[in-house]
Amino acid sequence: MLNLEGKVAIVTGGSRGIGAATALKLASLGADVAITYGKSKDEAEAVSKRIAALGVKSMVINADAGKPETMQAMVDAVVERFGKLDILVNNAGVFEAVGTIGEINEEQFEHQLSVNIRSVFTTTQAAVKHLQAGARIINISSCLGQRATFPGVSSYNMTKFGVAGLTRSWAHDLALKNITVNAVLPGPIATDMMSPGADQLPPMKRAGTPEEVANVVAFLASNEASYVTGATVAVDGGLNA
Repeated sequence: MLNLEGKVAIVTGGSRGIGAATALKLASLGADVAITYGKSKDEAEAVSKRIAALGVKSMVINADAGKPETMQAMVDAVVERFGKLDILVNNAGVFEAVGTIGEINEEQFEHQLSVNIRSVFTTTQAAVKHLQAGARIINISSCLGQRATFPGVSSYNMTKFGVAGLTRSWAHDLALKNITVNAVLPGPIATDMMSPGADQLPPMKRAGTPEEVANVVAFLASNEASYVTGATVAVDGGLNA
């Protein structure tokens, strides 16, 4: 059975969807969990209360993933509060610049780049100085970080391909420190980010649940995944099979 007792975790974008499910799963396994939010304060505080009800410590921090400097300060605040950091889940992301190359504008492109790539880099860089042997970094990418499934999402695809690339590179960087780095690639998941009709794309002909993604994250965060690093794990109902 998975056990995260005594561990301290950060889940960015933990107020709803995959982030909230992940935070609650890690807490249910015994980890103290800090979550970040950008705009969803009430939802974040509700998740924090549910975490605390599981008998572990919780922390909520307002940190705008579009402003990487706030993510650095967030990591430092968590370590100051809990004394250490064992698990980082880079979950915060946006899916908004939808359009072909002739339709999206540079501002949309830059915002998606900042939230989906730059904040992952900045948060991880801030976290690494606190991580010890046995620590875990799990990046939430996307099935669209593996192939371009349909038109009009080039900027999102680019960021999620980038997250997968960072994951593989960081696995090499941190291997000798016994810090693992892996990515989870969700397919259509039943959250407010899912596009209409996307649930019919996978061979299983249904959307996944945030909890199904969280279960995989929890495994990668555990000691049972000690020899897994540099992996990109699809949770997509066979979409990219």
